[in-house]
Amino acid sequence: MDVLISSTLEAFRLLLSGDNDIWEIIGISFQVSSLAILFAIPPALIIAFVLAYGDFFGRRFLIALFSTFLSIPAVVIGLTLFIVLSRQGPMGDFRLLFTQTAMMMGQFLLCLPILIAMAHSSFQAADRRAWETARTLGASRIYAFVTVLYEIRFGLMAALLAAYGRIISEVGASMMLGGNIAHYTRNIPTAIALETSKGNFAEGIALGTVLLFLAFLLNALLYHVQGKGSINP
Repeated sequence: MDVLISSTLEAFRLLLSGDNDIWEIIGISFQVSSLAILFAIPPALIIAFVLAYGDFFGRRFLIALFSTFLSIPAVVIGLTLFIVLSRQGPMGDFRLLFTQTAMMMGQFLLCLPILIAMAHSSFQAADRRAWETARTLGASRIYAFVTVLYEIRFGLMAALLAAYGRIISEVGASMMLGGNIAHYTRNIPTAIALETSKGNFAEGIALGTVLLFLAFLLNALLYHVQGKGSINP
């Protein structure tokens, strides 16, 4: 108990004192995860829209496929990209392994199915007349698409928050693709794994506290967004 109390107090001291190593790790986590989800949003929205509003052969198969991707463990994605990016892999010449770019690629693949599945559900739940009316009035496809996005903005925000919470806390893919290199690819989850294995519980608790606060913040935002999107009688 004494170790837990002393480690917790030291963890808060590290956070409040602005410890450079701690906040550098936090900064890397937010930078990589934010870029990954920003790159994933456009293709996810387009794919989800096509799956919801399109009518073509294989549509149901693609919907089932992306739903299946939701359950793929992060370590499997990490292993697949590790093979692809290794020296013997098809993208080995780019030397992306153990870089922030490789980590971002892994997180991109992790959040893409979440965004597609949740956005697809939002598109299907939306009133299709918003798209049809906009097109009937002469709006371009892009403008009509933006109109539909506005109609389902609360569902899309929920998808965004869920996907971001998923990727910023994953450790398997980041460890395999980034290599946990200090000052470069060491993010919050990989640093927690490293520091606790060395017995540095204070740093692990400090970084874990950041993840807990982020989880609380994302859930609070999600609850707020869902409340905004509900219809009061």
